Amino acid sequence: MTTKQIQWFPGHMFKSLREIKERTKLMDLVIVLLDARLPLSSMNPKLMEIIHHKPMILLFNKMDLADDKVMNTFLKHYQQQGFYTLKIDAATGRNVSKIRPLAEQILKEKLDREKNKGLKPRALRTMILGIPNVGKSTLINQLSKSSATKTANTPGVTKSQQWIKLGQDFELLDTPGVLWPKFEDPKVGFHLAITGAIRDKILPEEEVVYYALNYLQTHYPERIKKRYDIDQEDSLETMLDKIGKLRGCLLKGGDLDYERIYHIVLADIRNKQLGGLSFDRFEDVSV
Repeated sequence: MTTKQIQWFPGHMFKSLREIKERTKLMDLVIVLLDARLPLSSMNPKLMEIIHHKPMILLFNKMDLADDKVMNTFLKHYQQQGFYTLKIDAATGRNVSKIRPLAEQILKEKLDREKNKGLKPRALRTMILGIPNVGKSTLINQLSKSSATKTANTPGVTKSQQWIKLGQDFELLDTPGVLWPKFEDPKVGFHLAITGAIRDKILPEEEVVYYALNYLQTHYPERIKKRYDIDQEDSLETMLDKIGKLRGCLLKGGDLDYERIYHIVLADIRNKQLGGLSFDRFEDVSV
């Protein structure tokens, strides 16, 4: 199995794409939630095709988990493309209070036109879009100061659209996380698997960890040296052996428990034990 064969597209995602296309017509503004570690891999091209004509904000969520230098390069790039951008962390609420003022700023001209025409004031309508496990429900709970939506660190929790009132003059449509039918670039599948956007086991965990360790050895050699005593010239087998011995991942008889090693590596990446990491690089951008 290779990433080119991944078909992570359950039936509800196809339905969600169709419903999003229909509901987009009602929206004043669209909020696109990206994983700050994956500003390219977490941007669904199918969604962008649907909403490209609408005013939008790109939110870089999980900013504290990303490599700040790499993330800022992407922010600058998207701003130059004409997008409004904002770094946030939905889990802690960092910068979340800036979203609504930014939305109102973007829509001020439109609202002023409506007012000048004598139209009654109305609630702003926006929708929040993103891939699974990018933090949509957590963000909405922060915005609404409640637990109106179900959250979990598992992709695919939200299965249907729902309206949430954020006061009398702001309405938000929550939507399920949606991927696209096929990942043409194998790296996208690996990046989504490493960060948990697609369920573990969709890709063989062994392949995901091999990719992750090679990537870290190339881009963050000092981090894995400090964490696992791994050197830049170490082979993949040596890296796994060092991690296994360091963490005591032994089976009866003294053999290494590689399944446990894979879990440790992925958990360390996802829980910031290796510091802020970015898996998309600016050189991957097609300008």
